[in-house]
Amino acid sequence: MNHLGQDLELRLVRYFTVVAAHQHFGRAAADLHVAQPALSRQIQRLEKHLGVQLLDRAPQGTRLTPAGERFLPRAQALLQAARQAELVAREQAETERIAIGYVEDLVITAAVRELRRRHPDAEIATRHLSCRDVGALSDKRVDALIARAPLPLATNDVFTTPLYEEPRMLVVPRSHPLADRASVTADELADEEAAPCAFETEDWASYRILGAGVPPIESYEDKLELVASGRAIAVLPVGDRRSSLRPHLVTVPIEGAPPSQVVLASRKGDPNPMISNLRQAAKAVLTATAA
Repeated sequence: MNHLGQDLELRLVRYFTVVAAHQHFGRAAADLHVAQPALSRQIQRLEKHLGVQLLDRAPQGTRLTPAGERFLPRAQALLQAARQAELVAREQAETERIAIGYVEDLVITAAVRELRRRHPDAEIATRHLSCRDVGALSDKRVDALIARAPLPLATNDVFTTPLYEEPRMLVVPRSHPLADRASVTADELADEEAAPCAFETEDWASYRILGAGVPPIESYEDKLELVASGRAIAVLPVGDRRSSLRPHLVTVPIEGAPPSQVVLASRKGDPNPMISNLRQAAKAVLTATAA
């Protein structure tokens, strides 16, 4: 009897193709890791479902019937189509995933919320990084990085999208001569000696510590501690509010200094479509927030 109203089991189809390939139930059963009687019963189930005999069984082996010969290429195509459908689904699941790194003082909540709104089924993770840990992009711990330029990454390896800019401010202890100023100019700071830092190599890097004889410092908190002690002054983006948590520090706007630029970076050639989706979401909300 033909059971056209029932679904065809792919497992039974696969069993049939293996038996057809081996032309022997015993060898096919060994290949499939099932008992030979159980395999024979499953083939019979398939034949009953189709309403036709697919295999001629004989002591010396098994051969396809005319119906089996016609069914075999279609069975193989059916299994291949099922496999392709599975791969496509898994690829989609893999690409609907992104890990977003963000550095130091930046708040990316609006961008992540917008990305989740646009792609509710995607798996979106965030990772807070120190300024020394932007290598997380290169070694694929994150798929995208929102940070302040310049980045210590090879320009040939990354694709960078500007998001927004922020003016600079001077951070000094309350006892400093510039603490009561309404603003200072970039020219007034031109003669200040910049502390060496392996991370910041440009004149107007995102975070600058100024002061004669200041040793290289990597920790942000140690930088602020140095400023609070009166041994140095700092130039920071105005969006960095962490210095305001220290009552002994004050901020003064800087006029004539190039702005700090917040960028989104990703690896060149990365096929993950969620990176482009993040770029669109971040430009839509972070730029507007900064403005």
